Amino acid sequence: MSLLKNRYAIALTVVLLVQAGALYAVASRPELAPPIVPLSLFPTVLGSWTMVQDAPLEPETLQMLKADDVTNRVYVDRGHAVAVNLFVAYFKTQRYGQSPHSPKNCLPGSGWEEVEVGRQTISVAGWDRPITVNRYAVQHGDDESVTLYWYQGHRRVIASEFAAKFWLVADAVRYRRSDTALVRVIVPVREGDLRTATNTGVAFIQAVFPVILRQMPL
Repeated sequence: MSLLKNRYAIALTVVLLVQAGALYAVASRPELAPPIVPLSLFPTVLGSWTMVQDAPLEPETLQMLKADDVTNRVYVDRGHAVAVNLFVAYFKTQRYGQSPHSPKNCLPGSGWEEVEVGRQTISVAGWDRPITVNRYAVQHGDDESVTLYWYQGHRRVIASEFAAKFWLVADAVRYRRSDTALVRVIVPVREGDLRTATNTGVAFIQAVFPVILRQMPL
């Protein structure tokens, strides 16, 4: 009964059922999976940011993730005192159960506790309007971080998980495509200063976004 009273759970269930039905309806049609530039070729220098660590995921994590391509790197900038983690997971299809895992689900499962949840609007080069991404602050003991993430879909930057599911169905029907990418940026918080950590993440996203546009198929 408590589940039935949870509007979020009900809405998510309805969306997933509609998504499953729509994908089943188009399953007999061949899907278009545009090629992407391998994420291993992602630049090591992004403006003033330089990669200092390439951190491949463990085989067990990759098997659970089921992504077709992944990069997990650490970048630093001379003007910022902290390192930034960039994680990109690309899925060329979502027809067979592969889909991005929301950090809102993964981080609490790893022992991180939610501190603050919201959205962040960012002006970026190569896009005709500011993009809106998720901002998720979490804490684990004395460690605190800000996660900025979004779903890079067909001609779209999507923050909402619900919207990502909706456009998945729409694009599968109209364009025979279900490819997507999860882009996640994590910035450590120093001395409880969420604003500075968020601003650092915004600066990094402004540097990396044009490259993501070149890497991802539109």
